[in-house]
Formats: sequence, C-alpha cells, structure tokens
Amino acid sequence: MAEANLQNTPARTQPNPKTRPKRKKIRSTDRLLAISFLLPSIVAVAVFVYGFIGWTGYVSLSKWHAILPDLSFAGLENYLTLFQNFRFQSDLRNTLIFTILFIAVVALLGQCLAVMIDKKIKAESLFRNIFLFPMALSFIVTGVVWRWVLNPSSGVNLLFDKLGWDLKWYTDTTIWPGIEIGKVTGGIPIALIAVVIAAVWQMTGFSLAMYLAGLRGIPEELKEAARMDGASEFQIYRKIILPMLRPITLSVIIIMAHISLKIFDLIYAMTGSGANFVTDMPGVYMFETTFRSHNYAEGGAIAIIMLLSVAIFIVPYLIHSRKGEQ
Repeated sequence: MAEANLQNTPARTQPNPKTRPKRKKIRSTDRLLAISFLLPSIVAVAVFVYGFIGWTGYVSLSKWHAILPDLSFAGLENYLTLFQNFRFQSDLRNTLIFTILFIAVVALLGQCLAVMIDKKIKAESLFRNIFLFPMALSFIVTGVVWRWVLNPSSGVNLLFDKLGWDLKWYTDTTIWPGIEIGKVTGGIPIALIAVVIAAVWQMTGFSLAMYLAGLRGIPEELKEAARMDGASEFQIYRKIILPMLRPITLSVIIIMAHISLKIFDLIYAMTGSGANFVTDMPGVYMFETTFRSHNYAEGGAIAIIMLLSVAIFIVPYLIHSRKGEQ
C-alpha cells in the first residue's frame, strides 16, 4: 500500500537548468537599471556634499583671509586662533548652554504633554494641532515674532511693567553665576533664555508627536496587568511606560542636538550676536566671518568644528541603529 502511494505521488518538479543563465541575466539587468537610476543622486551627493566638505576642510588649512584666494598651507593655525578668540569662546559657551536647556525642556515638556493627551481628553485633535502648528513656521518667522513679543519696550513687557517686573529679555547682558574662565565668563547668559523659549515653542510639537506615537504603541493589556498586580499609575509610568520610551527619548535628544548645534536662522532673526556676544552662535560667527569679513580660511575652520560637533552626536547614533537592525 505504501509503495502504491509512493508511486502515485507526483514527483517534485526540478528547475530547468537552461533557465538559470536567463535568471542571472535578468538580475544583472535589474541591478544595472537600479544603479543607473541612483547614479545621478550618488554623483550629486559626492560632489555637492562630500566634495564641498573636503573643499571646506582644505580651505580651513590655508591662508585665505581676503577676497583673493591664497591656498598656501597654514596647518592648524586658523583653529588655534579660533580657540584663543574671545568671541569663539563665548560661542562655545552659548552653544553648550543652549543645547542643554533646549534638549531638556523640549524632551520633558513633550513627554508631559503626550501623557496628558494620551488620556483621551476632549478636543484632543485641537490640542495636537495647536502644539504642532509652530512646526509649520520657519525659524526666521519664529525669530521675528518672538523678537516682537519679548521686546523690552513692547509685547508682553507691557503687562509685566504693570506688575513691577523689569525684564530685559534678549537685551540683558548678565551671565549667571559669572565665573571667569580664561577670557570668557562662564555661566548662563540670561539673554539666551529668551532664545530657548522661542526654540522650545517651535520644536515641542515634534517631541509631543514622537512621544504620543510611542505611548499609543504600548499595549493596553500591559497596563491592565500591572494594575491587577496592584501597581499605581505613577509606578506604571515610572517602571513600565517610561523605560519603553527610551528609544524615542534618544531619538528626540539626537534630533534636537543636531538642530541646536547648527542653529543660525533663529539667532540671526531674533537677537543677532547680542551685546558682548551673549547670544552669539558659531553659525552666526561663521556667516559674518566668511561672507562679510571675507576671511574664508577662518570661516572654513568654524564650519569644520560645527560639523565635528554634530558628528559627535550623529555618528554613534547611526552606528547604534545599524547594529540594532542587524
């Protein structure tokens, strides 16, 4: 009986060896077609991104300090000059303070707002749109608007004056606590807080959207199981939900750090360099050095330093993401 069944069972069809070369030919053709479509983009990126980065690095090592090019080799002279410069030291202080405050407030505020909206409150879509609306604006528009709102002689100060509060906002030159570190005064420039407020207003919606998507992705059964085990709402968020949101927090930190380290348009439109460079940033310094003073070598050095500072955050994140995918 078993032999009869085996005889009646149809034999597996074997692939025809003659078709294999044809399949390889089709695959090679598809690969060639894909490369031909990608080649213009690859060439454009190679020239206009990596080529220009290489050219900027080469200029930063030259003696090109005027309109007429002078590409003779100067080594690290431009970099050493920068780090001894009072304005660039102030820029590094401002960038550090701005980055810390900006990332901390955006991440914390976005997380709190996401938790509140996740409670399925009434008019949820209205609140989401209100918080996401500033992201539709450019930093130039944000800078102009907040420059008017926080103007010491108008805007919200008309209300604060009646309360007896004399707030100078972005015109304040005070640095707290004012510790002397070399040529620069270490601390938090009070004028920079106004810029942080404007930046947080624009980017909190992004953080809110990220955290809200993460919260909506956590199964409700997990929360119910924790409640049945006697966990309070605070314990559920502290021990279950917030640890599960760590990848989103890392993404928010990386993206906000990328924005803050290369910030230019918001500063340029809202405050400029500020008195005694209390709101100056490397991006503004690079723009004025390169395109106003025509000091291309020093401007290139600033640009390379900005690139390396961003790479410190981005490259480890990309490596970590790559390992996670594997």
